[in-house]
Amino acid sequence: MKLGIMQPYFFPYLGYWQLINAVDKFVLLDDVNFIMRGYINRNSILLNGKSYLFSLPLEKPSQNKLINDSKLNFQHNDREKLLKTIQLAYKKSPFFNCFYPILENVINNDETDLTQYIKYSILKIKEYLNIDTEILLSSEIKKDNLLRAQKRIIEINKQLHSSVYINAIGGQELYNYEDFKKEGIELKFIKMKDIEYKQFDNVFIPNLSMIDVLMFNSKNQIQIMLNNYELI
Repeated sequence: MKLGIMQPYFFPYLGYWQLINAVDKFVLLDDVNFIMRGYINRNSILLNGKSYLFSLPLEKPSQNKLINDSKLNFQHNDREKLLKTIQLAYKKSPFFNCFYPILENVINNDETDLTQYIKYSILKIKEYLNIDTEILLSSEIKKDNLLRAQKRIIEINKQLHSSVYINAIGGQELYNYEDFKKEGIELKFIKMKDIEYKQFDNVFIPNLSMIDVLMFNSKNQIQIMLNNYELI
């Protein structure tokens, strides 16, 4: 069984989705500290030819809180403002009418728990793209919660009986092949190949939110992109 583990991100970039698609089970690591100014509650879209950062408002955000203890403070007017910004950015994109109703449903979800709100968004996109990976929460997995860093990740792998652990390429400095091998787990890193697609008539801006990918590409095109990676 192939396993992936990442912190929950809101509409993360394509590489995150390649990892979800590459594994059998994907764990949202929600019982670790929230990261201020990270990508848990923020991401970027294409607006007027430039990268535009948007964020989900939180109630007293703090790096001293766990992600699954963090709450949204996402009022009705905030949701309307974000939706109008996305409409302005993408209303002329080729797949706006296909994806916008799903995006609207996600943003208007009444859930106030940050983890559950992000999980809902992942489940809706997973359904849209016909990805059958099982999504789990780290906080719901029985384990030794005193473990940290690599030891915590290995523990989750052991509890879920994985044989292969795939991590984002950025984790190469954090995880050791031999330490995983000792536990009977094969460690691999996923690296997205160069992917470009037409963003109106602009110079291509990479690594934007998955919103951008979904607005400019068909399901079939995206499914090809999801498999355009190498394992190291």
